[in-house]
Amino acid sequence: MIKKFLQKVFNKKTKAQIAINQADNSQVGSAKRITAKAHKINKNLISSAALKTCEGLQKAGFEAFIVGGAVRDLLMNYKPKDFDIATDATPEEVYKIFRRSRIIGRRFRLVHVLWGNETIEVSTFRGHHQADGDGQTADSGRIIRDNIFGSLEEDAVRRDFTANALYYNPVNEEVLDFHNGVADLHANLLRMIGDPVTRYQEDPVRMLRAVRLSAKLGLKIEAKTQAPIQKLADLLQDVPPSRLFDEMLKLFLSGHAVESIGALRAQHLHHGLLPLLDVVLEQPLGERFVMLALKNTDDRILAGKSSNPSFLFATLLWHEVLKAWEIYKAQGHNLIPALHMAMNEIIDAQAKKLAIHNRFTATMKEIWGMQPRFEQRAGKRPFAVLTHPRYRAGYDFLLLRCESGELPMELGNWWTDFADASGEARTTMLLPDTVPKKRRKRNRKKPVTGTDSVTHE
Repeated sequence: MIKKFLQKVFNKKTKAQIAINQADNSQVGSAKRITAKAHKINKNLISSAALKTCEGLQKAGFEAFIVGGAVRDLLMNYKPKDFDIATDATPEEVYKIFRRSRIIGRRFRLVHVLWGNETIEVSTFRGHHQADGDGQTADSGRIIRDNIFGSLEEDAVRRDFTANALYYNPVNEEVLDFHNGVADLHANLLRMIGDPVTRYQEDPVRMLRAVRLSAKLGLKIEAKTQAPIQKLADLLQDVPPSRLFDEMLKLFLSGHAVESIGALRAQHLHHGLLPLLDVVLEQPLGERFVMLALKNTDDRILAGKSSNPSFLFATLLWHEVLKAWEIYKAQGHNLIPALHMAMNEIIDAQAKKLAIHNRFTATMKEIWGMQPRFEQRAGKRPFAVLTHPRYRAGYDFLLLRCESGELPMELGNWWTDFADASGEARTTMLLPDTVPKKRRKRNRKKPVTGTDSVTHE
């Protein structure tokens, strides 16, 4: 037991020293303590689940802090969407404390603590990834596995930006600031902790995160933090598709997607993030359609409404589906089969770089598949469209197509009026049915023979 204690002490010193060398602007062991009177965080903005999680860990004798983006948002008087907790308890120790919890992850083990419909993510303080333990780094410098635990000071060094290396203790209401993150927030500055090149190599997704946070919070990316981004953009090719998808989803659902697209372009990061998206954005019609969709999404989110990721990604890839659809039709395929072949081709192409979940791609295909049906305004077909489970999403998609100039506005207006009209009024709005009706084949009766028609008794 004494041997284990000594190993732990000396190992911590080793990792701390590595951390100090890696992060030249760190303040290991010298965090600024900011009182409630100074930071003025509104505790009403803090989730009760986050408070209960911190309380449970502290009652068990562990340190526990609300950390990262949640503290940053609280300091800016925003209500955080998610709350993360950092603690010195190991994942196994956290799991024992909370009955409704589960340990997740291999690359980065942490615990999800469940409170009703809310999930609080609890991570153990991280040490330096090159110290002895369960860590692994690729030749490119990207951290593949990171389960080396350390102290609070070391954990602060491992955070990406100074504005995210903030720790809030809800018991004494102090904020611990190790890297002048509060001062950077007041200066509207987004600054990387340590050497930006090294930190981007460790995790290339940080480049996307810099763009997203800059657009969302109105922060200027500090010059040294911004300088390597364009040169290192190709590192994103090495990021697992699932992680890339998660980060892109956060970016597009931030409520500031339009600004984010502009920032992605400015940093030359938009190429290859969504396969063929850069091609879409270079087409006048395609760009107008995409930007209208992003503006629509931003408006909904900022108004406190939900936004369906399936709808968003359907809009981002629609013009590539259109292009492929035209090719298949030109090859002689019928309208609907050609559309389905185009859908599958584009979904397969994007899957190589961006792992859009199957639950989203299924809805995307339904939205796309409805579009030809909106051009059928005769007979019983329009009535059937109104009862389709994805009618509303398909209709909103149609309106974007009309507004962008892809289709005449008259078509969108017709469907708006048709949906609002009464039963009789709808009937009068129907167009003449010019589709040739299929003739039913008559079943010709076989000629009756004598033996077939006579019953022998």
